[in-house]
Amino acid sequence: MKILRSLLSNAITEEVIAKNVATALRLPVLRRRKSKAWSVEEARLFLENARNEADPLYAVYVLILVLGLRKGEVLGLDWKYVDLDAGELYVGEQLQRVRNCLLRRAVKTDDFEAPIPLPGICLAALKLRKQQQDSDRQEAAVQWQETGLVFTSPLGKALDPTKFNGRFDARVAKAGVRRITVHGTRGTCATLLAALNVHPRVAMRVLRHSNIKMTMEVYTDATDEATCEALKKLSSALDQRGS
Repeated sequence: MKILRSLLSNAITEEVIAKNVATALRLPVLRRRKSKAWSVEEARLFLENARNEADPLYAVYVLILVLGLRKGEVLGLDWKYVDLDAGELYVGEQLQRVRNCLLRRAVKTDDFEAPIPLPGICLAALKLRKQQQDSDRQEAAVQWQETGLVFTSPLGKALDPTKFNGRFDARVAKAGVRRITVHGTRGTCATLLAALNVHPRVAMRVLRHSNIKMTMEVYTDATDEATCEALKKLSSALDQRGS
């Protein structure tokens, strides 16, 4: 349609026709179909696959699925914002690529002034991540670049958010689950918290809801008992490895 309008406009300029009849036509608005979030079973299969293959981004996947953190927030997470003893974290910065530079910018919204409690699976994954990073630091020796970030390359560098989608897609394919976007994982958060038997009051803080009623509206989805049990076992297995 755009091409037709352009051709007719050109015809007016050339005085071939007197009026462009295509200007009165409205183009249909194409809307992207919203992808459905993963079920608890799909999320479990994805996380289990990442853990079994020792994916260094396993803890990233746990945090975006269980806590609903955005890509920039999780890749910009600094250890100074993580309290493993108290079992909570703050979202203080986000990592962004601006032209050719990776920039760490403060998160200024009021939603992140309070700490986010860490369900067991998140705490265990972060402890495991700390062990991985300590091992990377020791192996890199003088080549290590200290950034303070939780998620880094084997040499300590920040991870490029623009390349994260590709790694996520590759992991989705390996896990054999339905393809969704990184942003689409946020919709899985509440159902995973329910499946892990996280108390609604704790879930309210994780989901950053202003009242418990909002939480309960999205916290009552029934899930298969066997799937829930498998998810809890995944968390327990990590607890043993991360301790």
